[in-house]
Amino acid sequence: MTSIHPIVSTPDLARLRAFYETVLGATQTLREPEEGPEFYVELRIGGSTLGLVQNDDTQVGAPVRIILSADVGDVDALLPAVESAGGTVPGQANDMPWGQRVAHVLDPDGNMLNLTAWLRPREGYGLG
Repeated sequence: MTSIHPIVSTPDLARLRAFYETVLGATQTLREPEEGPEFYVELRIGGSTLGLVQNDDTQVGAPVRIILSADVGDVDALLPAVESAGGTVPGQANDMPWGQRVAHVLDPDGNMLNLTAWLRPREGYGLG
Protein backbone atom coordinates (compact mmCIF):
# COMPACT_ATOMS: atom_id res chain seq x y z
CA MET A 1 0.00 0.00 0.00
CA THR A 2 1.31 3.45 -0.91
CA SER A 3 0.63 6.49 1.26
CA ILE A 4 1.50 10.18 0.87
CA HIS A 5 2.96 12.21 3.75
CA PRO A 6 3.45 15.96 3.08
CA ILE A 7 6.59 17.64 4.47
CA VAL A 8 6.96 21.42 4.58
CA SER A 9 10.44 22.92 4.45
CA THR A 10 10.94 25.98 6.64
CA PRO A 11 13.74 28.24 7.88
CA ASP A 12 11.99 28.45 11.29
CA LEU A 13 10.64 25.08 12.40
CA ALA A 14 9.51 26.24 15.87
CA ARG A 15 7.49 29.11 14.39
CA LEU A 16 5.78 26.92 11.80
CA ARG A 17 5.05 24.15 14.35
CA ALA A 18 3.44 26.72 16.66
CA PHE A 19 1.27 27.97 13.80
CA TYR A 20 -0.14 24.49 13.03
CA GLU A 21 -0.61 23.74 16.74
CA THR A 22 -2.53 26.98 17.22
CA VAL A 23 -4.56 27.07 14.02
CA LEU A 24 -5.27 23.35 13.45
CA GLY A 25 -4.74 21.80 16.89
CA ALA A 26 -1.76 19.77 15.66
CA THR A 27 0.07 17.59 18.17
CA GLN A 28 3.70 16.54 17.81
CA THR A 29 4.09 12.78 17.41
CA LEU A 30 7.75 12.52 16.36
CA ARG A 31 10.90 14.63 16.74
CA GLU A 32 14.32 14.12 15.15
CA PRO A 33 16.71 14.14 16.82
CA GLU A 34 15.17 13.32 20.18
CA GLU A 35 17.47 15.86 21.91
CA GLY A 36 19.23 19.00 20.72
CA PRO A 37 18.20 21.28 17.86
CA GLU A 38 15.21 19.96 15.95
CA PHE A 39 15.71 18.87 12.34
CA TYR A 40 12.32 17.29 11.75
CA VAL A 41 8.97 17.04 13.52
CA GLU A 42 5.87 15.12 12.61
CA LEU A 43 2.50 16.59 13.54
CA ARG A 44 -0.82 14.77 13.79
CA ILE A 45 -3.73 16.79 12.49
CA GLY A 46 -6.93 14.77 12.84
CA GLY A 47 -6.35 11.56 10.90
CA SER A 48 -3.41 13.01 8.93
CA THR A 49 0.23 13.75 9.58
CA LEU A 50 2.31 16.68 8.40
CA GLY A 51 6.08 16.79 8.51
CA LEU A 52 8.07 19.97 9.10
CA VAL A 53 11.77 20.02 8.27
CA GLN A 54 14.27 22.70 9.25
CA ASN A 55 16.09 24.05 6.22
CA ASP A 56 17.80 27.42 6.67
CA ASP A 57 18.01 27.87 2.88
CA THR A 58 14.22 27.73 2.40
CA GLN A 59 12.97 30.90 0.74
CA VAL A 60 9.65 31.79 2.30
CA GLY A 61 7.13 32.37 -0.45
CA ALA A 62 9.26 30.60 -3.09
CA PRO A 63 7.19 28.47 -5.50
CA VAL A 64 8.57 25.06 -4.39
CA ARG A 65 8.29 24.73 -0.62
CA ILE A 66 6.33 21.48 -0.22
CA ILE A 67 7.97 18.08 -0.47
CA LEU A 68 5.73 15.06 -0.94
CA SER A 69 6.93 11.93 0.77
CA ALA A 70 5.56 8.57 -0.34
CA ASP A 71 6.11 5.43 1.75
CA VAL A 72 6.69 2.63 -0.76
CA GLY A 73 7.63 -1.03 -0.66
CA ASP A 74 10.96 -0.76 -2.54
CA VAL A 75 12.57 2.63 -3.13
CA ASP A 76 15.25 1.39 -5.54
CA ALA A 77 12.80 -0.54 -7.72
CA LEU A 78 10.82 2.66 -8.38
CA LEU A 79 13.73 4.81 -9.59
CA PRO A 80 13.53 3.59 -13.22
CA ALA A 81 9.77 4.22 -13.19
CA VAL A 82 10.35 7.83 -12.07
CA GLU A 83 12.52 8.49 -15.13
CA SER A 84 10.30 6.61 -17.57
CA ALA A 85 7.32 8.66 -16.38
CA GLY A 86 9.14 11.95 -17.09
CA GLY A 87 10.64 12.61 -13.66
CA THR A 88 14.27 13.07 -12.63
CA VAL A 89 16.44 11.04 -10.26
CA PRO A 90 19.27 13.42 -9.24
CA GLY A 91 21.02 10.82 -7.06
CA GLN A 92 20.83 7.33 -5.66
CA ALA A 93 18.76 6.21 -2.68
CA ASN A 94 20.46 6.35 0.72
CA ASP A 95 19.94 4.69 4.09
CA MET A 96 19.22 7.43 6.63
CA PRO A 97 20.30 7.37 10.29
CA TRP A 98 16.66 7.39 11.46
CA GLY A 99 16.00 4.04 9.75
CA GLN A 100 14.59 4.87 6.33
CA ARG A 101 15.86 4.30 2.82
CA VAL A 102 15.20 7.53 0.92
CA ALA A 103 15.48 8.68 -2.69
CA HIS A 104 14.94 12.35 -3.47
CA VAL A 105 13.37 12.59 -6.93
CA LEU A 106 11.64 15.30 -8.94
CA ASP A 107 8.31 15.00 -10.71
CA PRO A 108 8.00 16.28 -14.30
CA ASP A 109 7.24 19.80 -12.99
CA GLY A 110 10.33 19.79 -10.76
CA ASN A 111 8.46 19.24 -7.46
CA MET A 112 10.38 17.24 -4.86
CA LEU A 113 9.10 13.77 -4.03
CA ASN A 114 10.81 11.61 -1.43
CA LEU A 115 10.39 7.89 -1.94
CA THR A 116 10.86 6.24 1.45
CA ALA A 117 10.84 2.77 2.97
CA TRP A 118 11.49 1.83 6.58
CA LEU A 119 14.51 -0.43 6.99
CA ARG A 120 13.01 -1.97 10.12
CA PRO A 121 9.46 -2.19 11.49
CA ARG A 122 8.19 0.92 13.27
CA GLU A 123 5.84 0.22 16.16
CA GLY A 124 2.81 2.47 16.36
CA TYR A 125 3.18 3.91 12.87
CA GLY A 126 1.47 1.18 10.85
CA LEU A 127 4.62 0.88 8.74
CA GLY A 128 7.11 -1.86 8.22
